[in-house]
Amino acid sequence: MDRIAMLTEILTANPADSFARYGLAMEYSNAGKIDEALQQFKTLLEKNPDYVPGYFMAAQTLEKAGRTDDAKRMLVDGISSARRTGNAHAQSEMTAMLESLT
Repeated sequence: MDRIAMLTEILTANPADSFARYGLAMEYSNAGKIDEALQQFKTLLEKNPDYVPGYFMAAQTLEKAGRTDDAKRMLVDGISSARRTGNAHAQSEMTAMLESLT
């Protein structure tokens, strides 16, 4: 069974599994399935707005797709989430990426 199928099966059994949802989004992104990846990131962040890595990886996926303005918005939201959760490392990485996009 491939990873996408395995993660989809996990999410069918437990749709609230944030780690599996993040993994599925990453698998789609790595496979070049940008729309599917972004939908999974969206679902992840709607259900768990403080899942900080989701913002950073969604922004990278958006940048790969040439959607720079959307990537910037995602980073701004991610930086806010990182501040809320006290994740200084992620905040620093996202701030650096945001500055590189402007």
